[in-house]
Amino acid sequence: MSPTAEDLLPDSLLETFRERAAVHDRENTFPRDDLADLRERGYLRLLVPTELGGLGASLLEATRIQRRLAQAAPATALSMNMHLVVTGAALHAHRLGVGEVRTILEDAAAEQLFAFGISEPGNDAMLFDSSTRAEEQDDGGFALTGTKIFTSLAPVWDRLVVHGRVAEASEAEPRLVFGVIERTDEVETLDDWDTHGMRPSQSCTTRLHGAPILGDQVLTRTPVGPNPDPFVMGIFGAFELLIASVYTGIAERAITVGTRIATTRRNATKDIVHADDPDIRWRLADAAIAVDGSILQIEKIMADLDALGAGEQGRGLSDHGPRWFLHFSGVKSRATETAIAALDQVLRASGGAQYFRRSELERLSRDVRAGMYHPSDQESVHASYAKALLGEIGASRPALPQ
Repeated sequence: MSPTAEDLLPDSLLETFRERAAVHDRENTFPRDDLADLRERGYLRLLVPTELGGLGASLLEATRIQRRLAQAAPATALSMNMHLVVTGAALHAHRLGVGEVRTILEDAAAEQLFAFGISEPGNDAMLFDSSTRAEEQDDGGFALTGTKIFTSLAPVWDRLVVHGRVAEASEAEPRLVFGVIERTDEVETLDDWDTHGMRPSQSCTTRLHGAPILGDQVLTRTPVGPNPDPFVMGIFGAFELLIASVYTGIAERAITVGTRIATTRRNATKDIVHADDPDIRWRLADAAIAVDGSILQIEKIMADLDALGAGEQGRGLSDHGPRWFLHFSGVKSRATETAIAALDQVLRASGGAQYFRRSELERLSRDVRAGMYHPSDQESVHASYAKALLGEIGASRPALPQ
């Protein structure tokens, strides 16, 4: 039986993480002690099936665990998300019989830490295209040259999942390759992470100078553009829903802190505690109502993805067909925007003392705003939904009646 969020992350450990989070935010350093504690508890093996040496958690269980971790150390949770995205995508593809991903699960069972090198400057297509050049090698592998940005876990990863556009493919039929690279002389990690929030994630820029994907580390090859490849779909779904879980967890923690403040802070003019002030009550309730909706959406779609991968017909599965990617991106966008709005409501309810850097809410309010920059952003989500509703821009339309 896989561990529950409370078993894996007891309250005492979370309190330690919370204390460290303030220090790492202030010093702009990676939380290596958090990583060591999580390793010791089997976190890297969370999504590895038990028969391969893992804890056997489902993707749904991972969302709950990540929400709990984010309530203590948002940047630690965001960093660990990248390992869970890779292993979660491998789990999904493994369930569907894709043999190439087994090495990811075996490496994770052996405590190898995976990171995620997909984001590139100016590449709004993300998974579905790449500005990184992939040159095929004699062993069936590839040499990748390009720049990856927002590479969380940059100082500590052991394996990096990357993609590139195959140089030898024709312009008429461009193709991508996805694979795993290790730290070699061809991989350069910049020390350039100094941000408004999520500072301890240390999501530095990574430059690839002919970095090798060995032949046995090629995971899949796909056309450019959206496609149903199991590993790519697993990446997209795990990324969007685990990201949504982290930011929802931040909002849950803010509501907890705001509620505590409301029970002790007094309104001198009205001579009441803020918990009895109708305006404060409305703001906190408004935040909680919205966040509850995010949790329900995340859990529904992730449960469906679990069931799809496991082939569990009749157990709550909704096969969303061509709308899977819309739902993944839609839930992520709604959840992150909801989390930002919830933080703002809690801040408004909690008074000017929360504007000081010593305040946990101040730090949470900075961390939560990173959610707007993760794909899929609002613009791409709206564009995707508009295309689903209206077709391509400039497409032929039926003639309007005169």
